[in-house]
Amino acid sequence: MRSPLEKVRTICLALPEAHEVETWGEPTFRVRNKLFAMYAAPNNHHGGGRPALWIKSTHVNQDLLIQSDSDRFFSPPYVGPSGWIAMYVDKKPDWKVLSEIVHDGYCLTAPKKLAATLRER
Repeated sequence: MRSPLEKVRTICLALPEAHEVETWGEPTFRVRNKLFAMYAAPNNHHGGGRPALWIKSTHVNQDLLIQSDSDRFFSPPYVGPSGWIAMYVDKKPDWKVLSEIVHDGYCLTAPKKLAATLRER
């Protein structure tokens, strides 16, 4: 069985020019050196005992997701006040939903022309 981090990597690194950089002791995912997602392992103070992915988002989407399922979504420390959303990736996560949220976070981060290539696919 694949680990949640392996699945997260597959989703994030499938995006154009996305790459992984270890920062703060955790994998982070970037496009042209701008951060769009970061993994929080369960065994550190960021993960709170459960693996999660923190994703760039808007305040509106953050609020909607947390209100829709506060057992799965939360406002992550440090970046939550900027609108980022976090999703736990254990206990049978909906990988399709995670992929859509990552896609949105990537589009918020990537240069407009690069993000537009995703819409053309």
